[in-house]
Amino acid sequence: MSSFDINKPSHVHFIGIGGASMSGLAEILLTKGFTVTGSDINPGKGCAPLEAKGIKIGYPQKAENITDDIDYVVYTAAIGDSNPELMEVRRRGIPEITRAAFLGIISESYPISIAVSGTHGKTTTSSLISDICIAGGLDPTLSIGGVLESINDGMRIGNSDIFITEACEFTDSFLELSPTIATILNVEADHLDYFGDLEHIRRSFKKFADLIPAHGTLVINSDIKDYTDFVPASGANVITYGTDQEKSDYFAADVTFDKGGCGSYTLMIKGEDQGRIKLSIPGMHNVSNSLAAIAAAQAAGATLDDVRMGLSVSTGARRRQELKGEFNGIAVYDDYAHHPDEIAVTLKAMRLMTDGEIWAVFQPHNSSRTIAFLQEFADSMRENADHCILMEIYNDREADDSVSSNDIKNLITEAGGDACFFDDMDKIAGYIRSEAKPGDIVITMGAGMIYKVADELTGK
Repeated sequence: MSSFDINKPSHVHFIGIGGASMSGLAEILLTKGFTVTGSDINPGKGCAPLEAKGIKIGYPQKAENITDDIDYVVYTAAIGDSNPELMEVRRRGIPEITRAAFLGIISESYPISIAVSGTHGKTTTSSLISDICIAGGLDPTLSIGGVLESINDGMRIGNSDIFITEACEFTDSFLELSPTIATILNVEADHLDYFGDLEHIRRSFKKFADLIPAHGTLVINSDIKDYTDFVPASGANVITYGTDQEKSDYFAADVTFDKGGCGSYTLMIKGEDQGRIKLSIPGMHNVSNSLAAIAAAQAAGATLDDVRMGLSVSTGARRRQELKGEFNGIAVYDDYAHHPDEIAVTLKAMRLMTDGEIWAVFQPHNSSRTIAFLQEFADSMRENADHCILMEIYNDREADDSVSSNDIKNLITEAGGDACFFDDMDKIAGYIRSEAKPGDIVITMGAGMIYKVADELTGK
């Protein structure tokens, strides 16, 4: 890995090239004159645009895809040691680089590298920063974990010194990055299958903050418990934001919401009134995300005019409170929420948007997270939705037969909430069609395939 030179074009092969982040990294190399090839299990949506640009992609993944002229191989965390291509790479002794490490190489090559970290809100906040910088003509390169609505992509190749990316804490992959500007949106318990406990998570976020150089900037939520623990060792500039004006350099005063649940507020910077900010995404949590985005974008050179222009039109990323359509006067939304706190703030945002009832359709992501937050999932749904519908757990890393989504349903009903469990998405759609009323809101939530229920209801 240490021998890789971003300024010296070579032949790089991507195993799993169709993934959102991998396809973006492949595009960056292509614009820099590299020879890029790749492989995937099958021709997914992320592969066609790459092939249209001349990238040769092999299906499925097999040893024959590894050719003599390949200089480096990049692979995702989903690629196991038994993958035939990775086995062939190691047999040949070709230098291999994980996706996280390669993203770090890319981030290090940009003088202004913005890395957005936090247990929740990374994709939305990255999207807001991106839209501010694009609106202001700062021409950033960006790689985010969702599809940015304004550009219909999760990747953008710019011609400036600015690079914007998400900094994912899972398996400590964000420690591979080289940020000059970083955000810490929140530090909460998650990915406990890797971290074990909250203290381990906090130590990792401290290590991440310590990556920021002395000339860099940390933007941090002052609502985080003992947030000063994350002050970078380098002495980098620290900008705070949050709900306590006394502790926050950036603060939202006089917050109001329109009929769509989108917030407006008076932006206060170090106690000075900077005028009104209008958002085009709903919920109080996105007021908070926007403060982080403003601070980070300004640190990268954006003006307040850029901020107002970008935030007024930014609808964030897909699968983040995304309006899918409606049926019979019932609005249908979809969201990636897969943590109890994400579910709670998403449902609270929905409550701002209707006088009708909220139908929350949730598919947990992975057995380990379901076990760790079983009661919290039940509480967040019961307290914030009128009707709770559970789909069986979506496992992409592990499975444990000792837990089921039905357990969440039982906890909700035992506490007096309305909940039901289905093991079939068509049954969920049928049940909602028969029970929901005009003026209600249906929202599907989860990192798995539950969005298909929203698609079914709206005829997508």
